Amino acid sequence: MERSKRQVHNRLLSTLSARDRALIDPHVETLVLSKGDVLFEPGEDVANVYFPGAGTIASFVLGLRDGTVTEAAMIGQEGAVGGIISHGQKPAFARAVVQIGGGVIRVPAAALEEARQRSVTLRDHFARYADCLLAQVLQSVACNAVHEYDARLARWLLATQDRVGNSRLDVTQQFVSEMLGVQRSYTSKVIHQLEGAGAIEHGRGFIVVKDRKQLTRHACECYGYLRRHYEHLLPGVYPTDERS
Repeated sequence: MERSKRQVHNRLLSTLSARDRALIDPHVETLVLSKGDVLFEPGEDVANVYFPGAGTIASFVLGLRDGTVTEAAMIGQEGAVGGIISHGQKPAFARAVVQIGGGVIRVPAAALEEARQRSVTLRDHFARYADCLLAQVLQSVACNAVHEYDARLARWLLATQDRVGNSRLDVTQQFVSEMLGVQRSYTSKVIHQLEGAGAIEHGRGFIVVKDRKQLTRHACECYGYLRRHYEHLLPGVYPTDERS
């Protein structure tokens, strides 16, 4: 984690009014994060809020007693990590970890809370995002319980591509397996099936989305539900691919 002078574009912040953004700007710090950086651990006070830039992805992950780790929510340039649903410094329930490194905007949680108290529209904006984040978690629970793994994997790849903004996703099959809570051998089998259908191409340490429409046909309806929920509550915030 290091400071940076590079401009970082976060869509949740960019859709704020000039007045609301002015309440936050004095407290903004721009950082570059690396894959594996932990933003906070379960039980820790959430002292900062992180707004990922384009291409940067963080996840809320939950670890179980047997060592299994699974992803509860994925956050990219459409959102924020920490201090959005709660008010002030509250202990975290899940680990927040960087999955794809890049630029982020960091704002102290106390400063963001003060800004929210000064603006009704700012409170409403972040309340809408909190609703979208909760919707993602609830949709993930339903998806994991009901849908087949090939549909879940296709959904996850589409959501990752939206946030990365590139057809190449620098993720390993092992990483995908851990995030979706399945064995690597099963992930490898499904990836080969999607590749055979012409939807993706894979190599060592990366997956390329070759035919987004084909991949969308394999995905479950959860992907579309969540996109539409964002578009309804926060127009212009969720990044989408024009080819979809």
